[in-house]
Amino acid sequence: MTRKLLFFILFACVQHPIIFAQNPTEYVWWNPAQNQFPVIEGQAWPKDVKNPYDRLPAQAEKSVRDVVWNLSHNGAGLLIRFKASTDQLVVRYAVSGSHALPHMPATGVSGVDLYALNSDGDWRWCTGKYAFKDTVEYRFTNLEPNDQYHQKGREYRLYLPLYNSVKWLEIGVPKGVSFTPLPIRIEKPIVVYGTSIAQGACASRPGMAWTAILGRKLDRPVINLGFSGNGRLEKEVVQLLPDIDAKLYVLDCLPNLVASVGIAPEEIKNRIIESVKTLRQKRPAIPVLLVEHAGYTDGSLNATRRKFYTDANELMRQAFAQLKTEGINQIYLLPKTALNLEMDDMVDGTHPTDLGMQHYADAYEKSIRTILNEPIGQYTTTKPCTQFRDAAIYDWETRHRDMVSLAKAKPPRIIFLGNSITHYWGGQPQAPISRGIDSWNTVLAPLGTQNFGYGWDRIENVLWRVYHDELDGYSAAQVVVMIGTNNLQLSTDTEIIEGLKFLVSAIKTRQPGADVLLLGILPRRQGEARILELNKGIAQASGQLNVTFADPGTVFLKEDGKIDESFFTDGLHPNAEGYQKLAGKLTPFLKPVEQSNKQKR
Repeated sequence: MTRKLLFFILFACVQHPIIFAQNPTEYVWWNPAQNQFPVIEGQAWPKDVKNPYDRLPAQAEKSVRDVVWNLSHNGAGLLIRFKASTDQLVVRYAVSGSHALPHMPATGVSGVDLYALNSDGDWRWCTGKYAFKDTVEYRFTNLEPNDQYHQKGREYRLYLPLYNSVKWLEIGVPKGVSFTPLPIRIEKPIVVYGTSIAQGACASRPGMAWTAILGRKLDRPVINLGFSGNGRLEKEVVQLLPDIDAKLYVLDCLPNLVASVGIAPEEIKNRIIESVKTLRQKRPAIPVLLVEHAGYTDGSLNATRRKFYTDANELMRQAFAQLKTEGINQIYLLPKTALNLEMDDMVDGTHPTDLGMQHYADAYEKSIRTILNEPIGQYTTTKPCTQFRDAAIYDWETRHRDMVSLAKAKPPRIIFLGNSITHYWGGQPQAPISRGIDSWNTVLAPLGTQNFGYGWDRIENVLWRVYHDELDGYSAAQVVVMIGTNNLQLSTDTEIIEGLKFLVSAIKTRQPGADVLLLGILPRRQGEARILELNKGIAQASGQLNVTFADPGTVFLKEDGKIDESFFTDGLHPNAEGYQKLAGKLTPFLKPVEQSNKQKR
């Protein structure tokens, strides 16, 4: 080819570039408001709302002030969960009001926010390309559809607009990918009644509101009843709160009860007291957290503003003291000093920046974990989280739902906490794999044992389950704990032992009348030497915790210290004969049924 001819071809390509036809992606659209079961989380009255994305029940329109009713249409705190194996998705919707506010961007006022969870229970944030028009659109692309464990997709949580009302909304994914709507979670929610700060002003996006951050930190549903400028502890709203079977009520209304709004000091104090008494009368066992005014960041220079919040906080302390003097228990106070906001934590001296929202959430988490007895530690093994690693075999969240329901319907006498080694032994709820069902039915079932094993669980996953109701509402005779083998590749021996200490303490808090049997980690192929030493440390920890320790896994060891492979399917999971030997070794440590109980049965 001559130089002249080559030049001519290149010139022609520049002038007339070759365009390859690209087929547009065909999307399948899903409307959460039309789903067969409730999926809009953050609503306390999902069956009683007038509009699909309302926060108050329809009946409240007749009792609350118009401005409160109108604000209840805003989507603050609402979120939608689903699973999808897709590299892209689109959210399109319409809102009823202006897209932005002078001190708050459109992404916070009217935007949505997408988060994902990986199979280890770690949070991931998803960036989206957005366009605010009559139909608002967020387009999320270049997502990793799956992770290393399976091809079942990942869980997503879509937070809805903080300061606007959603008229309709649809989520679209490419045709052919898996998409599974997730029902609202079964855990009791944290209920927050508050002001514009609770509603979300001035977060840059919905996931940065402190209530949303707190929800991720505690991994619990949060009901956001923040009403901008109108969180005033009004009886018409307070009387609605006991309808909600909450884990905790939060009353954070002082920013709307300062002297500048024209409410007399005695009336402010009276509203605090009467609100608590209303909740205590109808929900005597649910704790209430009262929150002081966090202050204004210009308060150090503005004496008038400083007096507003100092006077309000003095009234709160007086009301709290009176309530305690009157013998009202299960009430707590989150003081301004604990909120500890700094100079750059607010947009306008009143409403938090994203940094301020984070500080709010940090203070709330610390207080609420103390109230709920849900501490966390410095190691991964002491930080509760979910998992979705064994999705090819079973659904972790579904098993959790079934476990809570079964324990409530038929309280177990012995609780057996563990991972796949326990899960795939036998018992109810029926697992997709049962390798030792005969020994389970002959040895464990007659003792009233329920299988609380979850395939691929680590210590931190069992800690999450203990914190999330699996041991609540009944009294067991014994709790058996056999967990830690899935931590071996990620955690040091110290981290494993500290995690087990956290776990046992959590168990004893929720089952104070039960004996705890802490089992050593079963030996596994090429891990025998380490496990031998680790179990010595676990035995020592059991003494510190004042619980019983047993090491039944020694039944699988040969004289040379290696496992006898004939008792295993894969060097880790016992086969039927292995489970039979394990049951025999374990039996002397299991609490027998008393003769009187046998006669009653």
